[in-house]
Amino acid sequence: MAETIRHDWTRAEILGLLDQPFNDLLFQAQTVHRRHHDPNAVQASTLLSIKTGGCPEDCAYCPQSIHHDVALERERLLSVEAVRSAARRARAQGGERFCMGAAWRRPTDRQLEQVAEMVRAVKEEGLETCLTLGMLTLDQARRLAEAGLDYYNHNLDTAPEFYGRIVTTRQYADRLQTLEYVRAAGLKVCCGGILGMGENREQRAGLLQQLANLPEHPHSVPINLLVQVEGTPLYGTPPLDPLEFVRTVAVARILMPGAHVRLSAGRERMSDELQALCFLAGANSIFLGERLLTQSNPQVERDRQLFRRLGLQVGRVAG
Repeated sequence: MAETIRHDWTRAEILGLLDQPFNDLLFQAQTVHRRHHDPNAVQASTLLSIKTGGCPEDCAYCPQSIHHDVALERERLLSVEAVRSAARRARAQGGERFCMGAAWRRPTDRQLEQVAEMVRAVKEEGLETCLTLGMLTLDQARRLAEAGLDYYNHNLDTAPEFYGRIVTTRQYADRLQTLEYVRAAGLKVCCGGILGMGENREQRAGLLQQLANLPEHPHSVPINLLVQVEGTPLYGTPPLDPLEFVRTVAVARILMPGAHVRLSAGRERMSDELQALCFLAGANSIFLGERLLTQSNPQVERDRQLFRRLGLQVGRVAG
């Protein structure tokens, strides 16, 4: 199973993996990981909010939504030079991929051209580029590819049957359609989800099933742990068992052997021991820097100390 790339996983099979004894699951995940990746290498990305707040979507986890009473100051779209400066700082800190996010439902053509200029500027600084702008048309995806974009992030968030409890302003099919356009344009897909939103294990299996059964596995799979922000509907949700988070990371590694499984939002609240278990389970990508869009992220020096203790190397990882 570990050597076979599959796109036909059943929910029952995935639940069977999640239900394994913890040690057996981690052993299987680490075995798969070593067959496809350097076990001691971690890919590093940096995420910058290029337009903050004012989003018309009602995602229950997001402080940038206009539907939630959150103390968040809206910001205009950054200038190209501000983005270039941030990219230079990211490269100096060891970042390899520069990700830019804008709080839009979907960009207008004028906004898209402004962002395309940012992509070209970041490429000139020698970094890979990734964007998350909401939904795209096929023509927009192609225009971003022509500008030199490498990756497009568009998360599925959760299982289809749980999605309506998290977002009501769009449909699951809308997400899948944008992913189809991104693939058709020749861009690499970055797609994952959020854990700890009140979903159960079967629904976590449903998210993993959707990701693993896409026509192509995502190149990067961000696994986010819900960051609870006062004023959002999910504030006060019972926290997810940390070992359940590790289990989900391990199963993502088994289902999508070649993908980079990224520890994303929520890492600031993870102990060093929890992060170490996630790396053992097959996570091999992180965000570096002090912020993830509107949320804080572990300090770079704390990350470096942890990597030294674990013997992990942050460097360019193929894929």
